[in-house]
Parts: sequence; structure tokens; C-alpha cells
Amino acid sequence: MRITQDLAPQGPDTGRAFGRRPVRGRAGAALTAAMALALLLTGCGGGEDSASTPAKGSADADRVEPLAAAPAPKLPVTVDSADGRKVTVASTDRIVPLTGSLSEIVFTLGFGKQVVARDITATFEQATNLPVVTRAHDVSAESVLSLKPTVVLADTTTGPGEAIDQIRDAGIPLVVVEPAKGLADVGRRIDTVAEALGVPAAGTELKERTESRIAAVQKTIPDHADGEKPRVAFLYLRGSASVYLLGGAESGASSLLEAAGAVDAGKASGLNKDFTAITSEALAKAAPDAILLMSKGLDSVGGLDGLVKIPGIAETPAGMDRRVVSVDDGVLLNYGPRTDRVLGEIVEQLYPEGGKGR
Repeated sequence: MRITQDLAPQGPDTGRAFGRRPVRGRAGAALTAAMALALLLTGCGGGEDSASTPAKGSADADRVEPLAAAPAPKLPVTVDSADGRKVTVASTDRIVPLTGSLSEIVFTLGFGKQVVARDITATFEQATNLPVVTRAHDVSAESVLSLKPTVVLADTTTGPGEAIDQIRDAGIPLVVVEPAKGLADVGRRIDTVAEALGVPAAGTELKERTESRIAAVQKTIPDHADGEKPRVAFLYLRGSASVYLLGGAESGASSLLEAAGAVDAGKASGLNKDFTAITSEALAKAAPDAILLMSKGLDSVGGLDGLVKIPGIAETPAGMDRRVVSVDDGVLLNYGPRTDRVLGEIVEQLYPEGGKGR
């Protein structure tokens, strides 16, 4: 699903976020849940203003770390696109990645100087001076084509379809990549992008580096003396839009939480889909020991003091202990070369007493 201009975030918060009129009732809850998932899959948790500036949460979160040596592409190469097409890439001189996550991979592979545009969800420092070719999370085909790209990278959440068709009809090689929903997808995404750019060996190097760093973070997770893993609920909040959602098995956060030695409380409570509206009953059933939030979501409800005023939060173990894990919107669910840093932030905040080797 793609978010239309009417429904997409329009300000520094998603406040006016999911439409010009409030969405009410069960149908409204389902609609906002689907929209939240679409935002998360495109790597954006904030509004257009927030996406056009670097993330500020951790010391490293607003930069990517390219491989030591820039690879030399072996082209042309023909690759399978996720939409069933075969695409031939003959040049990487002018690259346009259409999601923040894809931009991270391209820059980290060493192609930063060849990237000529960015999606508004590319929040890291090296990309901020590039022209933006999306509006309200929709691609502007005219903006892309004006930059004369030699290859465009998209994923299955990129839209609208008419814009994608217009870029293809202009003869531009456009490779569609399956989005990532968990840690298991990180290596696949890196390999797919590296193959499309003619540098499979660099892809293998980056994949191995990323997997090694994720494993190193996991080694710092402390043993649970009582044998009980902490239950963590992922909440998607946009206070000024009255969007309060509890993540379930398909929210995208389960893989991170499980990798951090925790239990996804929403998933464990029986929420098998992406999101459901927060209710006191749902929170009581989830019974989280801690709450995972995007930083702008926490800010949107007035910080920790505002969070515990949401009905049902204060009665959970997490609310009573005021135990919150907050990660920058632009990196939390990107599942790419910076996922080890995201996982590290979650582990550090979830286990403040420190883990193995600390």
C-alpha cells in the first residue's frame, strides 16, 4: 500500500498525518494501522520536515559507514526485478534510490558520489544535500527524469505505479527490490542491490560485515537469571493525529526485539497482524515490561510524562516502571547496514545494567 498525498504526513509530526479529517471507528483504526505499516516499510516514521534533516538520536545514527575501498562495477548486468521483470543495468554513473533504506545500502557499498537524488526518508548526513524526488512519500517521475539517472532502485512499497511506469517508459533501468521485514532480510537486500550495481563481491563483504556486527551486539545481551525474557511492546504513536497503535507480529519490530533477547509483547498476546488500536484491554493482555518507540512518536505525546497518560499505559509493568526504549525514526526498521547500531541502542536501553563483556 502507498500513502496518497492527502493521507501522508504533512508536517514535523504526522499530526495532520493520516488525512484531512479524523479517522474514527473500527474501519478508521484498521486504515491508520495500514498507513502506519506503509510508513514503517518506507523507512519513515516522521513527517516531511523530519525526513529532510538528519536523525539526531545516537552519536552515529545520522551517518553511514562506507566500505573501505570503493568497488569497480562490472557492467552491463541483467538482474531479476521483484516485479517479475528482467532489468539490464549498463551504468552506475547516476543512481537514484527511492527509499531511505536503499540509499543506505548504496552509500555503504561506496556509490555515494554517484547518487544524484534522494527520497525524503534518506535521513543520514551524507545524503542531506541531494535533491528530493518524492513528495508526501510519492515519487515525482518528472523530478527523477530531470536528473537523467542511469539506474533507479525502488522497492515494492514505492509508488504511485504511474510514476514507476513513467520512469520505465522513458527507458531508465528500474530495479524493484523486496522490502525488509526482519533481520533475515538484511543480507538478501544487500546482495540484491550489489548485484544490480555490478559489485556482488562488495555486497558479500558488506553483508558479512553487517552480520558480524549484529552478532557482536547479541553477545553483549545478558543472561536472564530468572529465565524470563523481557516483554517489549512496540507502539506507533502520533499524538497530534490521535494515532495510538500497538504493534503485532507483522509490525516489523518482532525480529529486532527477538534479536535483542526480548519477547514481542504484542505478538505474544495474540496480535498476528501489523497494528491494532491501543486499548486498556490490549495493553493488559500484552503486559509489557518495556515499551519500544520511535523518538518522534515519544515526543509527539509529550515524552514519558505524556506517554503514561495514554489509557492503559500506566497500568502495565512498563508504565509503572517508566521503562521506555526510544530509537530514531529514520533507522529503527530500515534493516540494512546500520541495523547493528539500532540493535545496540535497543540492547543498551533495555539492559541498562550492562551485559556480557561490558
